Amino acid sequence: MNELQKTDLKYIWHPCSQMKDYEELPPIVIKRGKGLYLYDIEGNGYADVVSSWWCNLLGHGNETINAAIHAQLEKLEHVIFANFSHEPAIRLCEQLAEIVPNGLSKFFFTDNGSAAIEVAMKMSFQYHDQKGNLKKKKFMALSNAYHGETLGALSVSGVDLYAKVYEPILLEIIRIDGPDCYRCPFGKNKESCQAECFVNVEKAMVKHGAEICAFLVEPLVQAAAGMKIYPSIYLKKLRETCTKNEVHLIADEIAVGFGRTGTMFACEQANITPDMMCLSKGLTGGYMPMALVVTTNEVYNTFYADYSEGKAFMHSHTYCGNPLSCSSALAVLNVLKNEEILKKAAIRAIYFKEKIDKAFGNHPFVGDIRHIGLIFALELVMDKEKKEPFDPRKRIGYEIYKEALKMGVILRPLGNVLYFNPPLIIEEKDIDFVVDVCQKAIDKVLTKNYEKYPKFSLKL
Repeated sequence: MNELQKTDLKYIWHPCSQMKDYEELPPIVIKRGKGLYLYDIEGNGYADVVSSWWCNLLGHGNETINAAIHAQLEKLEHVIFANFSHEPAIRLCEQLAEIVPNGLSKFFFTDNGSAAIEVAMKMSFQYHDQKGNLKKKKFMALSNAYHGETLGALSVSGVDLYAKVYEPILLEIIRIDGPDCYRCPFGKNKESCQAECFVNVEKAMVKHGAEICAFLVEPLVQAAAGMKIYPSIYLKKLRETCTKNEVHLIADEIAVGFGRTGTMFACEQANITPDMMCLSKGLTGGYMPMALVVTTNEVYNTFYADYSEGKAFMHSHTYCGNPLSCSSALAVLNVLKNEEILKKAAIRAIYFKEKIDKAFGNHPFVGDIRHIGLIFALELVMDKEKKEPFDPRKRIGYEIYKEALKMGVILRPLGNVLYFNPPLIIEEKDIDFVVDVCQKAIDKVLTKNYEKYPKFSLKL
């Protein structure tokens, strides 16, 4: 263990970690990044195919984003956003208004994804209160949802790993059994089904619709649940049901927005407009903390009144609308537009799928291969025919993660699910490399057949 690692462990409590694990696998101290790769202080390279928690949209060290932030830094680093504004925020909203789903036109700034969810929930409740819908005080969300880790956001999340211990202090949520296309209780196939599982939402709306402010959903992909992917018809039905019951539809596009699913926003694939859409992560290319809640004029106008009427939305964050963050987001939009990134990513996605299918289609321990856009996931199972999962206490995913790290790939698992969610700029040679390493790591941990491979390490 080097001196920096020792000092790190002396002072730092890392997120989403059991710190005792760091005795065996100390923190890897990263010195620089370029493109897909991160480099530690010893010169080892790591393919960042998890996009540093899904936010690094265009690769590390993107020159366009670097230049935009540097230029803005010479002008203005921050300014209070109440009664003040600045050009980067104005231009950002102007440009986003051209690409978000039709009908979304008002932008509320905050500084992280969880905070955006909190904003949307508060906005929805206050809207109904001011409209006289006084019974609407609860929220509805899917099982296995993930919407963040502040108390409100954690309340609507449904992944026990994050939420279970805090249940006594969380909001009461109407929880709906979400779509599970791998183990579909209706025996359907997501490529051809009519979202028969949506009956769960319909039943709940009949019973609780009058008391629900909003339904929160991750469009098309339940990310922290293991990249569970479901068909767009589910979203279409959800939009119709929410409208019928005067329930806001809050689309959490924090992880799936900005091309992750193959379209700029996942909602596009269902041709729907939510009442509120939460954006973060790829919004700034992973450079600067920022999030947005985008909503409709109809919602906005409910808050528009003389101050004395008490209808203002009294929510704020110190770094709302930070100019450096806005400048990085403007640069991201510039790159996406002028370099045709989504078209290139679509071509890479086809190649990636071919490599994944060839490597794992017949693998005895890969039960399900999930794919949308450049998101791929492998669910590891003990018994492929019975779809029987590994005991989570065995931490199979974590063991594979450690082996892949030794070979230069970051495959941070979601339980027994390994996933690839790389920057959109990934190239074919990188895809070859990360799929090969993943296969070797799985074989070493699960098949004990690693001796057929040569000793491998990556120095970049």
